[in-house]
Amino acid sequence: MKADFINHQEILNTLKWADENKGNHEMIDAIMVKAAAKNGLTPREASLLLVSDKTDELFKLAKGIKDEFYGGRVVLFAPLYLSNYCVNGCTYCPYRLENEDMPRRKLSQDDIAREVVALQEMGHKRIVIEAGEHPKYNNIEYIIECIRTIQNTKYKNGAIRRVNVNIAAATAEEYRKLKAADIGTYILFQETYHKPTYEALHPSGPKADYDWHTTAHDRAMQAGLDDVGVGVLFGLYDYRYELAAILMHADHLERMYGVGPHTVSLPRIRSAQGIDSSNFPNAIDDATFARLVATVRVAVPYTGIIISTRETESCRKIALDLGATQISGGSKTTVGGYAEDTNEDYDGTDQFDLCDHRTLGEIVDWLIEGGFIPSFCTACYRLGRTGDRFMDLCKSGQILNCCHPNALTTLQEYLLDYAPDNPAKAAAEVVIQAGIQNIPSEKMREITTANLQKIKEGGRDYYV
Repeated sequence: MKADFINHQEILNTLKWADENKGNHEMIDAIMVKAAAKNGLTPREASLLLVSDKTDELFKLAKGIKDEFYGGRVVLFAPLYLSNYCVNGCTYCPYRLENEDMPRRKLSQDDIAREVVALQEMGHKRIVIEAGEHPKYNNIEYIIECIRTIQNTKYKNGAIRRVNVNIAAATAEEYRKLKAADIGTYILFQETYHKPTYEALHPSGPKADYDWHTTAHDRAMQAGLDDVGVGVLFGLYDYRYELAAILMHADHLERMYGVGPHTVSLPRIRSAQGIDSSNFPNAIDDATFARLVATVRVAVPYTGIIISTRETESCRKIALDLGATQISGGSKTTVGGYAEDTNEDYDGTDQFDLCDHRTLGEIVDWLIEGGFIPSFCTACYRLGRTGDRFMDLCKSGQILNCCHPNALTTLQEYLLDYAPDNPAKAAAEVVIQAGIQNIPSEKMREITTANLQKIKEGGRDYYV
């Protein structure tokens, strides 16, 4: 299958059109009105908003759309790195085959169980597994075995209730195996949609095949994985080109399968072992990054926007205000980094340098202080609200009736099991009580109150 849904010439035409019309305030205002209806925008319309001078209006619109779809809830997760063995030659990644200075490691199932216990001790319920591409060390059988270990490892009141998967482009048969393993979302970053740049940055290995990589989500959805996530590593090529392309990709998935991307990730290039981010001239500053987040929110209003610990605390706060809905917390990008935090044998195996080193507890407190509701909810996945079922609820504005009560319920669960007795815990109780009153449905308020009481009495896993 050719990735011809990414139309290079149309993207160039789009960027030229946006430049020609960035002073056309009447047209920009009309696009803003269209965006406010929460039905999404075309790549051209979004590209024009990105370069317009109506930044304040764009930010206000993005925040309003996020609040209407998802309210103040912010989903928390952590990455779990299984192995850094890789056969690809990606020039921006320290895991590349040619990097002989990188200590290589693959977690055993016992290692993984220890990692999961460490994550559960923090309070995590949702993780995304990561691994380099290697046919011997990281084949699909190993990945499935790891998923089973994660699902079956329980510690005290802890449990990983959703396992998202970020692994290399695979065959349809391998995606069917992931589907059978009950994974959450399948995530794959394009890195860059600009084919000449893609080919230059991926000189060797299976990932060098642009079409194979770019059509991976098609194979995944054809195999039954109805929740997929897309992403771009901003800094590899022109950010305006990447925005138009990722919106083309989202539109393609929507047209072909009736379901657009469940999540859009917006990572930026960071330094790592042997990688100096200053050598990438297309890197973008914080102000441009904020405009990107806001533009994606208004262009694809239904999607979850993920911001990782590649970003600083201040930048993540801005992103949350403008449309981000998921962030990682207490993250380690080292293979075995959670259970063996001080093991010097594996120093230097980080995939990238973190910009936010706070613990999960510190991030939970920070979110509460900022007026957000930290959420550890995984109910949609476990209750079958995936794919078109999730999108129907989201696009109709009804998903908030699930997200809000479940965020409050999982926050209460976190407070009882993991949070220390400090002022932030008392503040969280206030947030929960205020949150109940903000649920519009009287019936949902009753259910939420009852679920909170069941958790206080020692129960777990009460969701709507």
